[in-house]
Amino acid sequence: MAPVVSKPAEVALHPGYREVVVQFLTELADDELTLGHRDSEWLGLAPDIEGDIAFSSIAQDEVGHAAFCFDRIAELTGQEADVLAFARSAAERRNARLLERENGDWAETIVRHYLYDTFDRLRLQALVESSYRPLAEGAVKMLREEYYHRLHMQTVLARLGRGGEARERVERALYALADEVGSLFAGSLQDARLTDLRILRASGNDIASAWCEQVAAELEDWGLPVPAGLRTVRPAADGRTVHGAALQQLLSEMAEVYHTDPQATW
Repeated sequence: MAPVVSKPAEVALHPGYREVVVQFLTELADDELTLGHRDSEWLGLAPDIEGDIAFSSIAQDEVGHAAFCFDRIAELTGQEADVLAFARSAAERRNARLLERENGDWAETIVRHYLYDTFDRLRLQALVESSYRPLAEGAVKMLREEYYHRLHMQTVLARLGRGGEARERVERALYALADEVGSLFAGSLQDARLTDLRILRASGNDIASAWCEQVAAELEDWGLPVPAGLRTVRPAADGRTVHGAALQQLLSEMAEVYHTDPQATW
């Protein structure tokens, strides 16, 4: 992650506004970096060459999105992007707990990515007219890339759901992950200041409602079950603040090179 060399006018934002932007950016960055790392763990291990190539590209995109957000936080706070990405403890991370889970089998990975990509698309769409212009402009670019991420997951999920053992694995994954979905909608999405300050143009409840409607409709189209936890989402109060052992393992592996020389520019 290259150091930030310029600071836009937004660094002079009102402290209350800046606080909300930084909180939201931190969640977005931690989501993308966490999932990007989990995606990278499939490289060379995916069940087919299509999956291997797709996850290689998707992992790079997600980490790139995280880098963009960490750079914006660095501009607003004076912290270093590398420190934000690699040196914070698990207790300081604000990713949705759903994303830190170990990958499990291929079906679970695809289901989780589909659930997240649907959420992320709605979140980014609510940002394209954000009052914080750097984020609005970044959201436009990220949306173009996330479109293909979601399309890939839709295609693979529909194919896996056609029958046999693959379908059974998909169904198990849907029920297993339904309890963790509330973590996506936790944190700053429950802060009314996001919409009051027009940083986000849709409330967390609006995004959750649209997410449930879209996920239920698509799963039904593919003939897959829709667990109750996917029809009605309840934000988990600790969904972005309480993490499991899986996150510590992920951070130890992800930051191993960084910790060999924290003063280096990676």
